[in-house]
Amino acid sequence: MSKIHPTAILSAQVSLAEDVTIGPYAVIAGEVSLGKGTVIDHHATIQGRTSLGANCRVYPYALVGTDPQDLKHQEGRSELSIGDHTVIREYATISRGTEHGGGITRLGSHNFIMAYSHIAHDCQFGNHIILSNGATFGGHSEVEDHAIIGGLSAIHQFCRIGAYSFIGGASGVSQDIPPYVLANGNHTRLYGLNSEGLKRHGFSRETIKTITQAFRILFRTTGLSLAKAIDKVEKEIEQTPEVVHMINFIRQSKRGVCRRK
Repeated sequence: MSKIHPTAILSAQVSLAEDVTIGPYAVIAGEVSLGKGTVIDHHATIQGRTSLGANCRVYPYALVGTDPQDLKHQEGRSELSIGDHTVIREYATISRGTEHGGGITRLGSHNFIMAYSHIAHDCQFGNHIILSNGATFGGHSEVEDHAIIGGLSAIHQFCRIGAYSFIGGASGVSQDIPPYVLANGNHTRLYGLNSEGLKRHGFSRETIKTITQAFRILFRTTGLSLAKAIDKVEKEIEQTPEVVHMINFIRQSKRGVCRRK
């Protein structure tokens, strides 16, 4: 049975699963769906066509499912979908999608969104992502699984952040950050492979060695264009799933990939 504080405000369209807890002065308005065991703390706001999965936690003063901050947005289809076991800390803001940008902002499961972070309209996030305090994403950004974004970092709209990458605090990201790397600075520079992060996630020594070899060719060999570097990696390096993913990520880039040393 759900527990709803008498001072909380819920609109008639709200759908609650079992064991949902809603604290004092929370406001939940619109076609909101909350999964089993989800907790909405006092003074949190959830609105619009927004769904949260099971066992999520929304902390005080967070704003989830707000209108897109996009002047082109009218009143078309606009959604926010959040998976299971996601934590949204104080004063974080997450916007719904826009009708011209796909219509939906999507976050996977097991994500940790720290205080004052902002996720703009039409962003697409994977799973097990950490946003440190004040991390800010422009619209249409994409983040792959297990990426970590340092505090006060700003990610330009349409940028992509690769899997298992680590971006240091106060970074300015204007191009795609490849998978498995360390990046930092304004504007960001690549500082090497996120070797420690890969070890913590159970990557074998052999796998890390192969990714390192590919990284050195792609980002540390002078005199090679990116296309020629990719060709060299495909000819000389074992095509493990991680190497193939890195190459495909680079090939699919529209904003260009950060290669600065």
